Amino acid sequence: MTTPRSAATLAVLAGLAAAVVRRARTVAAVAPELRQPDLWLPLSIGSPLELRLGRRLFGARVTEPVAGVRVTRSDVPGGQDVFVYEPAERTGGALLWVHGGGTVLGRPEGDHELASRVARDLGIVVVSARYRLAPEHPFPAALDDLAAALRDLHARAGDLGVDPARIAVGGASAGGGLAAALAQRATDEGVPVAFQLLVYPMLDDRTVLRPGTSARGRLVWTPRSNRWAWTAYLGHPPRADEPRPYAVPARRLDLSGLPPAWIGVGDLDLFHDEDVAYARRLQAAGVPAELHVEPGMYHAAELELQTTVASMRAFRQRLVDALGAAVRSRAA
Repeated sequence: MTTPRSAATLAVLAGLAAAVVRRARTVAAVAPELRQPDLWLPLSIGSPLELRLGRRLFGARVTEPVAGVRVTRSDVPGGQDVFVYEPAERTGGALLWVHGGGTVLGRPEGDHELASRVARDLGIVVVSARYRLAPEHPFPAALDDLAAALRDLHARAGDLGVDPARIAVGGASAGGGLAAALAQRATDEGVPVAFQLLVYPMLDDRTVLRPGTSARGRLVWTPRSNRWAWTAYLGHPPRADEPRPYAVPARRLDLSGLPPAWIGVGDLDLFHDEDVAYARRLQAAGVPAELHVEPGMYHAAELELQTTVASMRAFRQRLVDALGAAVRSRAA
């Protein structure tokens, strides 16, 4: 005889079994070499408590710089602090790098290894900027901090051995979206930007408003996290209209005159569709834009796997090569 309690238990077990089956299908879509045990965990950010936990577990991540690069920290007038990575031999180019984290977590210390490696391998100066995080500091706080960092980099170009005509901006995830917004603002304000390096960038809040029927975006950065982060950054939930310039890069109507771009994204990434659309719009506007879509890759997969998995090493090398071609001198 089935009691109400046993029926409830059976219902819970059936729900769990169904969830496991759905997760198995999701993980099965990932390229075999990218399948990691933590992909089975349904992690997301959708509340202040989860944000606090995320900041403690992931936002405090620190990596070590590679050897052969001088690393210094300096304050930016009108902004936050930055880390400056100077290689022993330089070619005159520079990159202003923006860390990821959904605009709600993360810090530049987490990208010490990446920033210093790019500086060393390309012989360019890399500046990795801190910016104020949402929801405590919604738009335009982060963008204002990055605009100040870009102006400061131009002001210090001579001392750093940088050609002001070969300064790029770039970032990953939310950092890529902020870099795209910064490129738009800099273009309008007459601040030179030579190139935009957009690594699976967070570009369009309207992704939140679209039906979530796709198999994309079920790993690492989910629709739930995306909705919460955009709401925190904009100061309101995503909606049909958002008139503020630079708040959402993909909402800009005229993309002509923007710097050349490289955009890379995995085909399982929640940002796939918005990134592909932005690349196509750049191309249609006459902006040189290279798009790379990595098969079987989920959001930010290369962060932990670029040293051990060949496809992720190749993905990382693609973005480095694109940056190098854009900002190194021809003699280099």
